[in-house]
Amino acid sequence: MCAIVGVFGAKKASTVAYYSLFSMQHRGQEATGISVANGERIAVYKKRGMVADVFSQATLDTLEGECAVGHNRYSTAGSESAGDAQPVFAKYKLGEISVVHNGNLVNKHEVRNELIDNGAIFQTDMDTENIIHLIAKSQKDSLEDRIKDMLTKIEGAYCLAIQSRSKMFVIRDRFGIRPLSLGKLKDGGYIVASETCAFDLVGATFVRDVKPGEMLVFEKDKEPKSQMVFENVDFHPCAFEYIYFARPDSNIDGKNVYETRLEMGRRLAKETPAEVDIVLPVPDSGVAAARGYAEALNVPFEMGIVRNHYVGRTFIEPTQEIRDLKVKLKLSPIKHLIEGKRVAIIDDSLVRGTTSKQIVRMLKDAGAKEVHMRIASPEIKFPCRYGIDTPTKEELISTKYTPKEIAKRMHADSLGFLSIEGLKASLGNDRNYSLVSFDGNYFAGGNADSPSCGDC
Repeated sequence: MCAIVGVFGAKKASTVAYYSLFSMQHRGQEATGISVANGERIAVYKKRGMVADVFSQATLDTLEGECAVGHNRYSTAGSESAGDAQPVFAKYKLGEISVVHNGNLVNKHEVRNELIDNGAIFQTDMDTENIIHLIAKSQKDSLEDRIKDMLTKIEGAYCLAIQSRSKMFVIRDRFGIRPLSLGKLKDGGYIVASETCAFDLVGATFVRDVKPGEMLVFEKDKEPKSQMVFENVDFHPCAFEYIYFARPDSNIDGKNVYETRLEMGRRLAKETPAEVDIVLPVPDSGVAAARGYAEALNVPFEMGIVRNHYVGRTFIEPTQEIRDLKVKLKLSPIKHLIEGKRVAIIDDSLVRGTTSKQIVRMLKDAGAKEVHMRIASPEIKFPCRYGIDTPTKEELISTKYTPKEIAKRMHADSLGFLSIEGLKASLGNDRNYSLVSFDGNYFAGGNADSPSCGDC
């Protein structure tokens, strides 16, 4: 997941970056950071924690400059240390450089081992550090050419914002797996962000999506320069952006996330209907799909489960008892809506099945007569290698059991998934989406049995 933002030509670039990261907090909660360039030097501030907790107004005031890049970290491997926060900053032959990265490099280990063999010293577990070393070791004369040289040596999914003391370079990989959009600020500056919801908060106007394989170069008193750095573009946007990752008010590659989730729910109802009295979402990512499901069945939709937003991912979980308690702390049923009813509960995806089992039990404890679980995405049978923290193949419940067997294990009266064809139709058949978690098509290198490819 992760969130990146790049701001250029703004008087208070650090503040614009801050609010942009705040709006994209859902993409990563473990660490955050901003670096700002003022033409002479780069200043960096990063720390573990949420955006609002890490940055104060006093901190932002020290980050002076018209160019800023920022990052919210969602780790997919490695430790959760402050050292693994981004931006990654370094001094090298041409001056100073700062990099933020969303995605995973599938050839991380090969590149890192070769760099180490040639004398490189690494300070973090992130594949982003490979990018810094490749740029620093390139023999090209300009930073722009060094970046292009670096891009020939990495493979996988990435959106990058690379900052020098006076320029900013933005790149989206040739598959366009992770989203990236360009906007125009009111004061004439530019912003690039992982999601368009960032534009809404800072008052920026959406210009367009960054093209797969495109590099944008930002320089003072010039319009952004666009160039295609890959001849062979093979557009595979990630379907999980629409299923789960992105905020519902964002537009990803021309499609509104909320509308696509509604359509997933409608198609789910056509494919796996249920005789129920009420439709409930698992909050918050299941809300739109549940509305679509209820609409298609002409059954009442209710927010019958209340979510406590103050229970985060960092809650201490040393025992199974505490893990069970966390679900109760996070989700609470409204009993008078549920008691005596046949209930359809809609979630965005099913990974291990642990949480879903607890939700079914919670609903039955609240008096539900029947509980029919419906999942607004296909069965997850393959781990992702492009920036999603999915478990190993052995941990994915759908690799071991049929839907009927899973339903029995979680004590649900039935279980149904959206088909791959239904997902494609919901997204639109106008492009080849990355469906790797569902069909195992590792089009950008990597395979289901390969080790984790690193950390965004």
